[in-house]
Amino acid sequence: MKLNNSKLGMLLLFVATMAKAQQPVHNKGKFVEYQKGFYENSILKGVDEFQETKKPEKKKTSFKLDITGMDVPTSASQFTGYWKNEPVSQGNAGTCWSYSTTSYFETEVYRLTKQKVKLSEIYTAYWEYVEKAKRFVKERGDSHFDEGSEANAVTRIMSMYGAVPEESYTGLLTGLKYHTHAKMVDEMKAYLSSVKTGNAWNEEEIINTIKSIMHHYIGVPPTKVKVNGKEMTPQDYLKNVLKLNTEDYVDVTSLLEKPYWEKVEYVVPDNWWHADNYYNVPLNDYMAIVKAAIRKGYTMAIGGDVSESGFISQSQVALIPSYDIPSEFIDENARQFRFSNKTTTDDHGLHLIGYMEKNGKDWYLIKDSGSGSRNCAKDSENFGYYFFHEDYVKLKMMDFMVHKDMLKDYLPKFAMK
Repeated sequence: MKLNNSKLGMLLLFVATMAKAQQPVHNKGKFVEYQKGFYENSILKGVDEFQETKKPEKKKTSFKLDITGMDVPTSASQFTGYWKNEPVSQGNAGTCWSYSTTSYFETEVYRLTKQKVKLSEIYTAYWEYVEKAKRFVKERGDSHFDEGSEANAVTRIMSMYGAVPEESYTGLLTGLKYHTHAKMVDEMKAYLSSVKTGNAWNEEEIINTIKSIMHHYIGVPPTKVKVNGKEMTPQDYLKNVLKLNTEDYVDVTSLLEKPYWEKVEYVVPDNWWHADNYYNVPLNDYMAIVKAAIRKGYTMAIGGDVSESGFISQSQVALIPSYDIPSEFIDENARQFRFSNKTTTDDHGLHLIGYMEKNGKDWYLIKDSGSGSRNCAKDSENFGYYFFHEDYVKLKMMDFMVHKDMLKDYLPKFAMK
């Protein structure tokens, strides 16, 4: 068969186009000098006026992905999203786990009941410290006690202590604009260290002392709240007003080091109580659940690493550069390798609230309580948000919480184990 010049030209153009499309992407990096942002200009100023806070040393120049000319999202309005409260800053406190998961449950309450509520993140953090101290006593000091925790700590604390509206317990002393828990935590840790040294394991005395330290810094949590003119306990508020059943929520991970289709322990320091109820699924299934959930109106509390070269807080985007690993090679081995050698760490909790498709890939709208997402102008619609490429979630986000309805097609595989 002979080709005329017109058909031959079209064929050559098609071949050239396909060849260009299949050429590997080569990202470039650049050295970026650290610049003061929301953390120094707002948070530290908001807490230094009332108490001494250790300011961080000037950070060194870092090597970051150069996104110049790259087609990335630029606005939160580009995403399909769902109702949520406006982003709230966690201040200078390691409570991202509570802020992100509390935000998630606020959205869940709206999805289930159409109520718009604002819940107290610090109420949960208060009782989490109490439970940490109890575990410290039980294990005779061989238990992690610090600021961090996991998303499922919120469901655990809610099931034990209920929940309260934010207005009932802010945890902010009079005049404070932002939280700062460093001195409080240092004092609690010093006290518990003295308990261990002195082998003085009087649980009642220890818990009362831990509570008294927190009362000084963040106040006393309420035992009753008044909602719609009715007085009730935090447990009643959770059950009868919020109508949340904590048993309806599951935590999902994808770790090659553990058996798939089993519930496993997520072995990180912030899982200080050694929860072993994470549903471990293959990575492709992990991503399939994320993609299906957000399209069906289910948001997620997610956790993972936000310290990568492709995590650009100034532009509020997170993606994986080709000089780290090309997209086509991101698989369960690459994910496990980074987790095992600790270049992937469990350092931040966030709320995944929206999505968009761009160039055949998903981007996810992420609501954040950390300071980096606030380095844009305060009146910007992007204030308090990030835009995560699906590759970033696939490689660096290690777990998520979602309503169990999104696992109904997968649960039979766990039952067979």
